[in-house]
Amino acid sequence: MRVLARDSIEIGPHGVRQNRRFFVVDESGAMVNGKRLGLLQAVVPDYSDAGRTLALRFPDGTVAGGPVAGGNPLAAGFFSATLAAVELDGPWSAALTAYLGTPVRLVEATGPLGAVDRGEDGALSLISSASVAALAGAAGVAGVDPRRLRMLIEIDGIGAHEEDRWVGRTVQIGSARIALRGHVGRCMVTKLDPDSGVRDLETLDALASYRSRAGTTEPLACGVVGRVLAPGTVRVGDPVRLG
Repeated sequence: MRVLARDSIEIGPHGVRQNRRFFVVDESGAMVNGKRLGLLQAVVPDYSDAGRTLALRFPDGTVAGGPVAGGNPLAAGFFSATLAAVELDGPWSAALTAYLGTPVRLVEATGPLGAVDRGEDGALSLISSASVAALAGAAGVAGVDPRRLRMLIEIDGIGAHEEDRWVGRTVQIGSARIALRGHVGRCMVTKLDPDSGVRDLETLDALASYRSRAGTTEPLACGVVGRVLAPGTVRVGDPVRLG
């Protein structure tokens, strides 16, 4: 769904609890995202982990909200694996089905990592503003909205893709410490406008034009991921220090 900016995040032992906590499955129980249902990006979520309440605001202004309560457990298809989850009792599945025009269910991942697709080594993601600018230059546009890349933390003050060379090192951001483990290969979701979900920018072609031989752990990479070494708070404006 739509990526929202935050002034601060609390990083726990397994990442940020609110990040990728919920996901959508189809009738067969397989996860679906913007690759199949780009309109999901026009849905604005508002979740309070402390209060355990969730609201989804749709483009027409309607809101489906209420307390989060689990129903039937399921083993959801999650990329090439399965993920333990629970179907939510509440208005969200019906509202999403009506909006998307196809049967879907909203579920919550029950494991400590939530619905993070790269495991403990991908609990946190990071990208530099200069890397986003380099992608824009390769795509021939004035700028790229960083929300398109759906990363957790954006940093400034380093060169384009300089974070590539940080893999294998530790980084201190605010009071949290992270071990960077790999690069993030990009998919077609990055082609979608982050507000509407409409395909409007050929990001993968742009990355291929200058990143196909970058020597990264995943192809067409832009950004890095890592695991939590020490939990802490990260606020906008906090310093970033390599260990």
